Amino acid sequence: MKRFRATLMALALFMASLNLRPAINSISPLLESLRNHLGISASTASLLTSIPVLCMGIFSPAAAKLGNRIGMERVLGGALLLVGLGTFLRFFTNSVFFLLFTAFVIGIGAAIMGPLLSGFIKRHFPHQVPKMISVYSVAMTMGAALASGLAAPLQSGLHSWRAALGIWTVLALIAIPLWWLLVLRQVNHSKNNSAFQPSPALPWRNPRAWLLIWSFGLSGMIFFSITAWLPPIVQGMGYSESYAGNALTIFAVVQIPANLLLPFIIKKYPSRLFLLLFFSGVEFIGFLMVYLAIFPWVAAIFLGIGAASLFSLNLLLPIDATTSGQEAAAWSALIQSAGYIISATGPILIGWIHDATGGFLFSVIGLIAINLACMIVQFFVAFRTKKEKVPTAA
Repeated sequence: MKRFRATLMALALFMASLNLRPAINSISPLLESLRNHLGISASTASLLTSIPVLCMGIFSPAAAKLGNRIGMERVLGGALLLVGLGTFLRFFTNSVFFLLFTAFVIGIGAAIMGPLLSGFIKRHFPHQVPKMISVYSVAMTMGAALASGLAAPLQSGLHSWRAALGIWTVLALIAIPLWWLLVLRQVNHSKNNSAFQPSPALPWRNPRAWLLIWSFGLSGMIFFSITAWLPPIVQGMGYSESYAGNALTIFAVVQIPANLLLPFIIKKYPSRLFLLLFFSGVEFIGFLMVYLAIFPWVAAIFLGIGAASLFSLNLLLPIDATTSGQEAAAWSALIQSAGYIISATGPILIGWIHDATGGFLFSVIGLIAINLACMIVQFFVAFRTKKEKVPTAA
C-alpha cells in the first residue's frame, strides 16, 4: 500500500511538472507570427521568454516561506492553478501588454513551483532523489517537447496563434484534480505537513550556494536562449521555417531519454566534476556545429543532451547539500531565485545582439563564451563538493 501511494504521488509530481514549460516553449515556434501580428521588435519578443524566467528569480524566495506557513503541498497546488490561469488568458490576448501580463502570471506560478518541487521530492522520496529528479525533469522536457513540436501545427489547424498558446491550459486542468486527489487529500492527514515547522534561512552567506547559483544561472542562460532563439538561428542559416521548428523539437525531445538515463549514469559515475564537465563539453560540440552552420538537427541533439543533463544536475546539487525537505526548498529557492535572474538575461542578450548586428553570428559566439565560463564555475562547484560526502543514486 505504501509503495502504491508513493507511485500515485509520483504521478501527481509528473503531471504538475508537465505544466512548467509549455507556456515558455510554445512562444518560440510562433515568434515570427507574433512579431508580424503585434508589430514588435526581437528584443521585445524575447521578453515573452525572459519574463517568466525573471519571475522565477524574483519570486522564488517567497516560495520557501509560503511553503512553511501554509504547507508545501497546498502552495504547489495554488501555483499550479496560477500557471493554468495565465495560460488560459492567452486565448483572449489582444495586445503586447496583455500577452506580457500572461507571461508574468505564468512566471509567478512557475517561480513558486520550482523550488518547492525540489523540497517535495526531498520530503516524500528521501531515498529516491535522483530517480524523482528524473521524473520531474522528464515531465518538464515532455511539456517542452510537446509545446515546441505542436505550436506551429496547432496554429495552422486552429487558425489562431492565440488558441495555439492558450490550449496548453488543458494540462493544468488534468494536473490540478490529480494533485488534489493524490497529494492534498493524503498530506492533509499526515504529520509531514510543514506549516508549523520553522522556516530555514536562505543560505545567502554560504560560498557553495553562490557557486551553485552561478552554475544554475549560466546553464539557464544557455538553455533559455536556445529555447527562445534556436529556430530563428537555424532559419538564419538558410533553412526553412519548418526545418528550423523541427530543430527545436529535436532539442526538446532528445532531453527525454537524456533525463531518463541520467540516474543510471549518476549511479555508474557518481563524480559531479566528471558529469558537469562532460555534459558541458557535449553542449560545446553542439554550439561549434551551429557556429560552423553544419547539420543543425545533429547540433540540436548535442545541445539537448547537454542542456537536459546539466539542468537535472543543477537541480540535484542543492539537494545533495541539504538534509531535509524544508532546507532543500530554502537552498533551491535561493539558487533558483538568483539563478533564474541570471538566466533571464540570456534571451534578452541574444535579441539585443541580433538587433544590433542584424544576424546571429555574434550571438552564437556569445553563447560559446557563456558555455566556457559555465565549465569554469562547474569545476569549482565540483571541487568544493569533493570535500563533502556526496550521496549516490538510489
